[in-house]
Amino acid sequence: MQLPKTNNPLVVRTSFENRKAWKEICKAIRAPVPAPGDTFYAYVEFLENAAFQGLDTRELLARVPGDYRHSFVFVVDSTTINHPEYPVLVIDLRGAAGRHFRAIPATIQAIENNLSISNMDFSDFANAVDKDGIFRGFPPP
Repeated sequence: MQLPKTNNPLVVRTSFENRKAWKEICKAIRAPVPAPGDTFYAYVEFLENAAFQGLDTRELLARVPGDYRHSFVFVVDSTTINHPEYPVLVIDLRGAAGRHFRAIPATIQAIENNLSISNMDFSDFANAVDKDGIFRGFPPP
């Protein structure tokens, strides 16, 4: 089964071990993020299909259709579910297909917004992760 073609980037659930955590992650991603003079929302679609259970990055990449319109995908995997900060896996589908980093749910809005309009590159976020490989936002100027 391939990833469906969607209007908005996907958040794919590959771990079905903790429904409560999945719901909390979805809620955090849906939450508005206030910023000076604006409020940001993540324009994403959630995919909860057991056909994607347990897939790793390589297997997920193999399920991306050739005409998939988004340059990245978010993944809620076992690591996401079992970490106290729920760091979502963000996978590059274009420039360096398969390159990835993790991001806390409260940063998904900024990542999605900026990557979807090509305001920033995948590497801008991937290169700004903390020592543990998790993006928690950019440091203040």
